[in-house]
Amino acid sequence: MTNGRILSYGLLGLPLAFAALPIYVHVPRYYAETAGMELALLGFILLGARLLDAGIDPWLGWLADRVSRPRMVALALLPFAIGFVALLNPPAEHAALWLLGSLALTYLGFSAASVAYQAWGADIGEDSALRTRLTAAREGFGLLGVVLAAALPAVLAATLSDGIARLSWILPPLLLIAAATTFSRVGVGKPIPAISQPLLPSLRRVFADPAFRRLLIVFVANGIAAALPATLFLFFVADVLRAESASGPLLALYFIAGAASLPLWVMLSAKRGRVFAWLVAMGVSILAFAGASLLGAGDVWAFAAICIASGLALGADLALPAAIAADLGERQGQAGACFGVWNFVAKLNLALAAGLSLPLLGALGYVPGGSAGLPALTFAYALLPLAFKALAGALLWRWRHTLEI
Repeated sequence: MTNGRILSYGLLGLPLAFAALPIYVHVPRYYAETAGMELALLGFILLGARLLDAGIDPWLGWLADRVSRPRMVALALLPFAIGFVALLNPPAEHAALWLLGSLALTYLGFSAASVAYQAWGADIGEDSALRTRLTAAREGFGLLGVVLAAALPAVLAATLSDGIARLSWILPPLLLIAAATTFSRVGVGKPIPAISQPLLPSLRRVFADPAFRRLLIVFVANGIAAALPATLFLFFVADVLRAESASGPLLALYFIAGAASLPLWVMLSAKRGRVFAWLVAMGVSILAFAGASLLGAGDVWAFAAICIASGLALGADLALPAAIAADLGERQGQAGACFGVWNFVAKLNLALAAGLSLPLLGALGYVPGGSAGLPALTFAYALLPLAFKALAGALLWRWRHTLEI
């Protein structure tokens, strides 16, 4: 496969990730401040919506094994775009209902497109090396999309809330351009075999693979370690560092470092294996989380260095486990079902991070914009993720010989 086709496949990852950053990072603080929602109610809504979203992913994966992957992607993009625009433009009243409805529409389109898109990449990848390159291209463009989403609010408006609202209108044209390029340049891959197996037996077959089960367990621990700081990043920068205006550049720095690191992780995985490269990245993350726990007001430059270090590790987190999952899915002959379960687990991590950490912080006395409860915020942002990352690394080391295909 030519580099042009690989890049054309990856391009669609840009608008999908462009929307993911506001959905998972900006929305909690945006609705807490702009709509004045209480943290407990906000956390409950986010938890409920994300659990429903995660719950449909296995079914979407099962469906993706029975229909054309490109057609499923195309049909999912419209509700995704409409829901995203609505999500970041809430009305003055009934913000809670608006949040729940717009999240449901956005999640449905985003989830269907993502599962089919990932399975499509597994289809057109002829071997492990090519699937790693396709995954890296998809995640690399995704990181560029995240950088755009992180940097644009400050460019579009004087305040973060106005910038986020205007950001929503960038997605539809961006999505149209990327989708047109991907669909015109990338083939459909090998034909999908006719599978009559019902949903539950299909899922049982996914979990019957011991290597996939072990990969999922590592992915859960590692994912919680990533989801907690993703949910709490804006709160930490604004209230611990006292540098809310720096949140956009810091996010951009984090994701630029992640994008820049992707070729390095691909090369290291080609020489030493994907599991070894992923273990190295986990070690870098642990050092970064430990450093973040020591910071206080005004430590912006030190936190910028931590953003670079954790961003470098992010590249491996995005590319390597998904590439291993693609191999395992193709070995089973049902990549859609495997990625349906994969995305279910990823979203469950994010749901639990928001649904549990925000009410817990509220109970411990933390109020956004204030000075109370900051030790609890630091613990939840830095030390708790460190523990989960260490657990993931230990499990990955223990099962390293069964996860490299």
